[in-house]
Order: sequence, then structure tokens, then C-alpha cells
Amino acid sequence: MSDKKVSYDPNWQTTYANMIVTAEQAVSNVRAGQRVFIGTGCAQPQELVHALTARAGDLPDTEIVHLLTLGSAPYATRELSETFRVNSFFIADNVRDLIQEGLGDYTPIFLSDLPRLFSSGQLPIDVALVQCTPPDARGMCSLGISVDIVKSAAENSAMVIAQVNPRMPRTHGDSSLHVTDFDCLVPVDTPLLEILPTKPTEVTRRIGEHIASLIEDGSTLELGIGQIPQAVLEFLKTKKDLGIHTEMFTDAIMDMIDSGVITNQRKSLERGKVSASFCLGTQELYDYIDDNPLFVMHPTEYINDPFVISQQSKMVAINVALEVDLTGQICADSLGSKFFSGIGGQVDFNRGAARSNGGRAIIALPSTAVDGAISRIVCRLTPGAGVVTTRGDVHYVVTEYGVAYLHGKSVQERALALISIAHPNFRAQLLKDAITAKYVRSEHAEVAGKISVGPVEMRTTMLLDDGTQVTFRPIHPTDESRMRELFHALSRQTVYYRFMKEMKALPQKQIQDFIYVDHRNDVAIVATLPEAHGEDIIAVGRYYLDPKINRAEVAFVVRDEWQNRGIGAFLLRHLVAIARRHGIAGFTAEVLTDNKPMQAVFNHHAGVKVSSSLHEGVYHFELDFDA
Repeated sequence: MSDKKVSYDPNWQTTYANMIVTAEQAVSNVRAGQRVFIGTGCAQPQELVHALTARAGDLPDTEIVHLLTLGSAPYATRELSETFRVNSFFIADNVRDLIQEGLGDYTPIFLSDLPRLFSSGQLPIDVALVQCTPPDARGMCSLGISVDIVKSAAENSAMVIAQVNPRMPRTHGDSSLHVTDFDCLVPVDTPLLEILPTKPTEVTRRIGEHIASLIEDGSTLELGIGQIPQAVLEFLKTKKDLGIHTEMFTDAIMDMIDSGVITNQRKSLERGKVSASFCLGTQELYDYIDDNPLFVMHPTEYINDPFVISQQSKMVAINVALEVDLTGQICADSLGSKFFSGIGGQVDFNRGAARSNGGRAIIALPSTAVDGAISRIVCRLTPGAGVVTTRGDVHYVVTEYGVAYLHGKSVQERALALISIAHPNFRAQLLKDAITAKYVRSEHAEVAGKISVGPVEMRTTMLLDDGTQVTFRPIHPTDESRMRELFHALSRQTVYYRFMKEMKALPQKQIQDFIYVDHRNDVAIVATLPEAHGEDIIAVGRYYLDPKINRAEVAFVVRDEWQNRGIGAFLLRHLVAIARRHGIAGFTAEVLTDNKPMQAVFNHHAGVKVSSSLHEGVYHFELDFDA
């Protein structure tokens, strides 16, 4: 228990002596055939749960409803399935087997909708079993670490039994009920359930790193349940003024607050506060948030309201999936026809973040399951799998192999983007399946084995003299339309200088050769600027390795209005650095005699030996990295 000064009335048991009973006496009020709600997460009232289960013989046809519960679930057994009918809104480990055996129920529902089930009478609650702090001098009891749907269940239940625990932290916000809202008070003094932090795997760390690259300073974050959202925090240590508006949080948040990364100072709502509805953690976290005004806990109907979420500027929602098909349909609650978890707040936050000014809706998943035996990115969802986030709602999908942006993209663009971030072992088959399904045109069969995303280390930025920031990144399979747009934006002279012939269009085969590269022997880097529709490519640099001589031919082009700004020289330096990391000995290049700006780029390149020779109106350049 914390050493902090207690924030409750030390004489509460005397003041409310007429309400105090034992757990056994309290649950004796439960009658057969009633619906009983059990409190959420680490605040599950274990004494009441065990007392209720002990009465199994007297309670036939009792329905038990809850969200995510942790700890033991003694009522969720095959032997008691005729007595206690479990109905879960989110499936945890302790009830998963029972539900997958068909002996329990799962109700799929958005978390933001759940409280209305109670308040409307659509799902009336007869008895609510909750855990709270002792009452303070005003008689207010805090629901502490689990407000979520617990408050609504208690407010709409015919009978409320409270397990009153001085170890429950008192939290600020809309987290309290008056002691007279309870029918029975059951004093306990037992440790709260704890969830130890899980150590991220190398896969989840890579996913976290990719997600972190999408998060800007001043963003407000939602971190869903699971290893991946928590792994992101490790890579946010250089960010500034991040905020939190989230369904739940864990111990990982403490270091981010103490280090000054999370300040909440640029939130649009509840500035300066961490906003949440429940937390899952250790005693250290519970002590940290106890009577801490930095944290405000609210019911689900506020925290998960997509309209509220959308009002946070730069809202970033990070949630996980079990499977995604090539059109962008997200399955997050089942493995085929076997229910595994729940809808939770994924859709609430995904839609809210998508509508936020500068917001980003992110779905993350490892590329494989069953120790790499199956791909989580599939042409078609497993039979029986349910769609949680629709193909119309999806924005970013992230695996350990990169980021695919799907919103507003065609089915072909989506399929190619997702294949590029699938595990390499499955990309060729996914492409074949996509062509068979008519998601992707048949001519793409020629690029089998070349669909991939370039490594993160190939990304960099450049600040122009007027303050414009240009991003340089590896070319992506979804850049086909952008490459066409770049070509048609070039002047006839620039086209002639680049291709050494007149061209009115880029042939499909040539575009594919540009886009589908292995990022070592063939490397293509594009320079981009952000636009409302995503980004524009304003330059592209490329090298092709001749393995016989270990030298690569290099070429690049810059849109006319962006020429003479240093972009070409920067591209060349970046390509040289990449080639050197790959052990390439040097570059060759062919430049027309009239193309003076490009000659200047090569002649003035620092750090490598440059030689040139003229033959029939074309300069042949040699760049020697080892000299």
C-alpha cells in the first residue's frame, strides 16, 4: 500500500456501519436468473466473485456480463456453464476457452455504445459487483483504476455491491460515486491485481519504430491493448509535448511523463491531463496515479466517443489486428470463427483519429503467426473471421516490414502496399493470389519477388534555403501514379536530358523497373513534399549495380521548378552513402554535353574521386568511392 496520506474518511466503517456486510452476506441478495455485472480489469472485485461462485448451486440461469476481466474467473468453467452463462464484451484469457467451446457468449459491440445498452434498458443489470475506494469526507468513493463501463453499470443496476478497498487509488475526473449509490459495502484490504510489463520482442520493437515515425511533436496518443502499442513508447523519447487521450494505459507511461516527453500541453481537450478510462499495471503505477491531478479518469461514453476523440488535434490512434486482407479489411476479434478478443475501442478511436485535424489512425500487426508458419496479411480473410475495421475506415497498416497507407487508395494500390509489408516468404504467393482475385493487373506477375519496402535507414530529410523540408525515402510499390505525375510535370528538355531521347509517356514496363527494386542492387530514392492527397514526388535518384565490376550506373531527375536548389546534389550524396554501406566500389553516369547543371553536380561532388571523358556528345563520369 502507498505511503501517501490517505484520502478517505478514516471513520467510514463507523459512519456507514449499517451498510457493511461480508462478501457472503452481500451476494446472498443475488437471485437465480438475474444478470450480474463484474467490474473491469485489475479492479475485478475478487472477494465478491469468489463468494458469488460459491453460491453456484443456488443460482441457476445466472448471466454474468463483463468487459475485460483479469485474475481468476472461477465461474467460467465447463462444470458451471449451466449455472453461470458468461457473456463477455471483450474476451480475456480467463474466459477464452469457455467461449471458444461454445459454452459462453461474446457480444461484439463498440465500447462507446456499451453504456447505452445499460442506460436504455436494452441490457438491464440486476446486480453490479464493483471495487472502489473507501468514501471520503463527502461520502464520495472513487472507482480508481477502472471507470470505463463500470460507472454506467453501477448507475443503471438495480443493486450495486461494492468491494471497498483502501488500496484502490483515488483518481480524479468523472470517476466517483456517492456511497449511497451502493446497496452493500464489503470492506477488504487486499492487493489489487497486477499486470507486469511485457518485454517487447524484436518484431514488436520494429513495428513500434515504424509507428513512432508517423507520430509528430504535439500529437495526442491512444495506446490500445497489447505489446505493440506499448512498444511504441520506447521510440518516442525524442518527441516533444505528446499528450494522452486513451482507453487504457500501463506502467510504460510513467517514464514518458517523468522524462518530459508526455506533457499534455498541446492537447485540445483537458490540456495538461492524461485522459483515460482504465489502467492495467503494477502497484508502482497505482501509487503513481493515486490522488494525482495529472490523471483524469472518465467513463467510456466520454473517452471513447468518436466526436470527442476527433476534437483532439493530431490525434493518433494505435490499435492491433489479428489479420488483414488485401483490400484492407481488418479482423481484430477472432481467429477464423474462434472468437479471441473483442472490438473494444478500435473503431471508436480509428474513426475519431481519422477525423482529427492532423490525426492518424494506425492498425498494427506482426506479419506472421504460428512462429512464422502463416501470414497475417492474406488475400481473403479466414472463413468465419469478422471485420472490425472496414476497408473504408482503414488508414495506416504497419508490420515489422514497414507502413502501408490505404485510405483513398484503389484496391490494386492497397494490395501492392500490403504485399510490400508482408513477410518476404509470403509476398510471391500473395501477389499470385491478388492477380487471380483480379485485385492486381496480370502484368504485375513479372515483378514477383521484387515487392518490398526499403529499409528505414534509407530515409532522410533536407531543409531548403527557404525553410521547406524535403523528405527522401525509398521508392514504394504504390508510387506508380506519382511517378507518372512526375514524368508529366517535367519539361520536354528535362525529359530529354534524363532519358536522352524524346518521350511522351513512360511505358508500363519502365515504370515497373523504377518501382520494383531490391533496395540493394537496384536502389531508387524519391524526394517528396507533403500534400493534402498524401505527398508529391519532386525528384528521383536511382542506381543499378553491375555485379561483374561492382559499380552502379546512377541517374536522377528533379522537377523543373525545384532545380538549382541543391536537391540533385543531396540525392547524389545520399545514394553514394547507401552504395557505400552495401560495399559498392563506385558509380558511373552518362550526361549530355548540354546538361550543364548535371555535369556540375558530378564535378563538384565532395568525398569521392571524380573523372570524366567525352565521347560523341556524352560525358562519361566515373565516381570512385575508394580513392
